Amino acid sequence: YEMISGHRRKMASVLAGKKKIKCIVKNLTDDEATILMVDSNIQREEILPSEKAYSYKMKLDAIKHQGRKIEETSNQLGGKNNESAQLRRYIRLTKLIPEILKKVDEKRIAFNPAVEISYLTQEEQTKLYDAMECNDATPSLGQAIHLKKLSQAISFYNKYLKQRKREAR
Repeated sequence: YEMISGHRRKMASVLAGKKKIKCIVKNLTDDEATILMVDSNIQREEILPSEKAYSYKMKLDAIKHQGRKIEETSNQLGGKNNESAQLRRYIRLTKLIPEILKKVDEKRIAFNPAVEISYLTQEEQTKLYDAMECNDATPSLGQAIHLKKLSQAISFYNKYLKQRKREAR
Protein backbone atom coordinates (compact mmCIF):
# COMPACT_ATOMS: atom_id res chain seq x y z
CA TYR A 1 0.00 0.00 0.00
CA GLU A 2 1.06 3.54 -0.64
CA MET A 3 -0.24 6.64 1.10
CA ILE A 4 -1.42 9.18 -1.48
CA SER A 5 -2.72 11.90 0.81
CA GLY A 6 -3.21 12.50 4.51
CA HIS A 7 0.43 12.49 5.56
CA ARG A 8 -0.07 15.42 7.92
CA ARG A 9 -3.22 13.86 9.43
CA LYS A 10 -1.31 10.62 9.99
CA MET A 11 1.58 12.47 11.67
CA ALA A 12 -0.87 14.37 13.89
CA SER A 13 -2.52 11.08 14.88
CA VAL A 14 0.85 9.51 15.68
CA LEU A 15 1.83 12.56 17.77
CA ALA A 16 -1.53 12.31 19.56
CA GLY A 17 -0.73 8.70 20.44
CA LYS A 18 -3.43 7.10 18.34
CA LYS A 19 -2.71 3.51 17.38
CA LYS A 20 -5.36 3.31 14.66
CA ILE A 21 -6.66 5.84 12.14
CA LYS A 22 -9.35 5.53 9.54
CA CYS A 23 -8.30 5.30 5.93
CA ILE A 24 -9.79 4.63 2.53
CA VAL A 25 -8.14 1.95 0.44
CA LYS A 26 -8.51 2.42 -3.30
CA ASN A 27 -7.10 0.57 -6.26
CA LEU A 28 -5.65 3.38 -8.44
CA THR A 29 -3.43 3.64 -11.48
CA ASP A 30 -0.27 5.74 -11.13
CA ASP A 31 -1.96 8.56 -13.06
CA GLU A 32 -5.07 8.49 -10.87
CA ALA A 33 -2.87 8.49 -7.76
CA THR A 34 -0.91 11.47 -9.08
CA ILE A 35 -4.10 13.45 -9.76
CA LEU A 36 -5.48 12.65 -6.29
CA MET A 37 -2.16 13.57 -4.63
CA VAL A 38 -1.94 16.91 -6.47
CA ASP A 39 -5.56 17.77 -5.65
CA SER A 40 -4.88 17.01 -1.98
CA ASN A 41 -1.57 18.91 -1.75
CA ILE A 42 -2.77 22.00 -3.61
CA GLN A 43 -5.28 22.60 -0.79
CA ARG A 44 -2.49 23.41 1.68
CA GLU A 45 -2.53 26.95 3.05
CA GLU A 46 1.20 27.57 2.59
CA ILE A 47 2.36 26.45 -0.84
CA LEU A 48 5.19 28.00 -2.82
CA PRO A 49 4.61 29.10 -6.42
CA SER A 50 7.17 26.50 -7.57
CA GLU A 51 5.29 23.76 -5.71
CA LYS A 52 2.03 24.83 -7.33
CA ALA A 53 3.70 24.99 -10.74
CA TYR A 54 5.18 21.49 -10.58
CA SER A 55 2.02 20.06 -9.02
CA TYR A 56 -0.17 21.41 -11.82
CA LYS A 57 2.35 20.15 -14.39
CA MET A 58 2.30 16.68 -12.83
CA LYS A 59 -1.49 16.66 -12.92
CA LEU A 60 -1.59 17.85 -16.54
CA ASP A 61 0.92 15.17 -17.56
CA ALA A 62 -1.08 12.48 -15.74
CA ILE A 63 -4.33 13.58 -17.37
CA LYS A 64 -2.72 13.64 -20.82
CA HIS A 65 -1.12 10.24 -20.14
CA GLN A 66 -4.59 8.84 -19.54
CA GLY A 67 -5.33 9.73 -23.15
CA ARG A 68 -7.92 12.39 -22.43
CA LYS A 69 -8.66 15.08 -24.95
CA ILE A 70 -7.33 18.62 -24.46
CA GLU A 71 -10.85 19.91 -23.72
CA GLU A 72 -11.25 17.38 -20.92
CA THR A 73 -7.76 18.21 -19.65
CA SER A 74 -8.57 21.92 -19.41
CA ASN A 75 -11.78 21.16 -17.51
CA GLN A 76 -9.97 18.77 -15.15
CA LEU A 77 -7.28 21.36 -14.42
CA GLY A 78 -9.37 24.37 -13.72
CA GLY A 79 -12.84 24.36 -15.13
CA LYS A 80 -13.49 27.92 -16.27
CA ASN A 81 -11.34 29.63 -18.89
CA ASN A 82 -9.93 32.18 -16.44
CA GLU A 83 -8.93 29.48 -13.96
CA SER A 84 -7.48 27.34 -16.73
CA ALA A 85 -5.42 30.27 -18.02
CA GLN A 86 -4.06 30.94 -14.53
CA LEU A 87 -3.08 27.27 -14.16
CA ARG A 88 -1.24 27.39 -17.49
CA ARG A 89 0.61 30.46 -16.20
CA TYR A 90 1.68 28.51 -13.11
CA ILE A 91 2.85 25.64 -15.30
CA ARG A 92 4.95 28.16 -17.31
CA LEU A 93 7.00 28.72 -14.15
CA THR A 94 8.44 25.22 -14.60
CA LYS A 95 10.34 26.64 -17.59
CA LEU A 96 12.33 28.99 -15.35
CA ILE A 97 15.91 28.22 -14.40
CA PRO A 98 16.14 27.18 -10.72
CA GLU A 99 17.84 30.40 -9.63
CA ILE A 100 15.03 32.58 -10.97
CA LEU A 101 12.32 30.22 -9.70
CA LYS A 102 13.87 30.50 -6.24
CA LYS A 103 13.51 34.29 -6.45
CA VAL A 104 9.80 33.80 -7.25
CA ASP A 105 9.39 31.54 -4.20
CA GLU A 106 11.19 34.15 -2.08
CA LYS A 107 8.83 36.83 -3.43
CA ARG A 108 11.79 38.74 -4.87
CA ILE A 109 10.27 38.47 -8.38
CA ALA A 110 6.54 38.95 -8.84
CA PHE A 111 4.45 36.21 -10.46
CA ASN A 112 3.50 38.04 -13.69
CA PRO A 113 7.04 39.15 -14.63
CA ALA A 114 8.24 35.61 -13.84
CA VAL A 115 5.73 34.14 -16.28
CA GLU A 116 7.00 36.47 -19.03
CA ILE A 117 10.62 35.62 -18.19
CA SER A 118 9.78 31.91 -18.56
CA TYR A 119 9.54 32.45 -22.33
CA LEU A 120 13.24 33.35 -22.52
CA THR A 121 15.75 30.66 -23.44
CA GLN A 122 17.76 29.14 -20.60
CA GLU A 123 20.82 31.01 -21.81
CA GLU A 124 18.89 34.30 -21.81
CA GLN A 125 17.51 33.55 -18.35
CA THR A 126 21.02 32.86 -17.06
CA LYS A 127 22.26 36.18 -18.42
CA LEU A 128 19.23 37.94 -16.94
CA TYR A 129 19.84 36.29 -13.58
CA ASP A 130 23.47 37.44 -13.63
CA ALA A 131 22.32 41.00 -14.44
CA MET A 132 19.76 40.87 -11.62
CA GLU A 133 22.42 39.73 -9.15
CA CYS A 134 24.94 42.31 -10.36
CA ASN A 135 22.44 45.18 -10.11
CA ASP A 136 20.45 43.87 -7.14
CA ALA A 137 17.26 44.46 -9.16
CA THR A 138 14.49 42.54 -10.85
CA PRO A 139 12.54 43.42 -14.00
CA SER A 140 9.13 45.03 -13.83
CA LEU A 141 6.24 43.48 -15.74
CA GLY A 142 6.76 45.93 -18.61
CA GLN A 143 10.46 45.13 -18.78
CA ALA A 144 9.79 41.39 -18.66
CA ILE A 145 7.27 41.67 -21.51
CA HIS A 146 9.83 43.65 -23.51
CA LEU A 147 12.50 40.98 -22.87
CA LYS A 148 10.09 38.27 -24.02
CA LYS A 149 9.36 40.15 -27.26
CA LEU A 150 13.09 40.66 -27.90
CA SER A 151 13.75 36.97 -27.30
CA GLN A 152 10.98 35.98 -29.71
CA ALA A 153 12.29 38.41 -32.34
CA ILE A 154 15.82 37.00 -32.03
CA SER A 155 14.48 33.45 -32.29
CA PHE A 156 12.45 34.35 -35.38
CA TYR A 157 15.46 36.07 -36.98
CA ASN A 158 17.74 33.08 -36.28
CA LYS A 159 15.20 30.70 -37.84
CA TYR A 160 14.97 33.00 -40.85
CA LEU A 161 18.77 33.00 -41.26
CA LYS A 162 18.92 29.19 -41.06
CA GLN A 163 16.21 28.90 -43.70
CA ARG A 164 18.08 31.32 -45.99
CA LYS A 165 21.30 29.30 -45.58
CA ARG A 166 19.47 26.08 -46.52
CA GLU A 167 17.95 27.72 -49.57
CA ALA A 168 21.36 29.08 -50.66
CA ARG A 169 22.88 25.55 -50.78
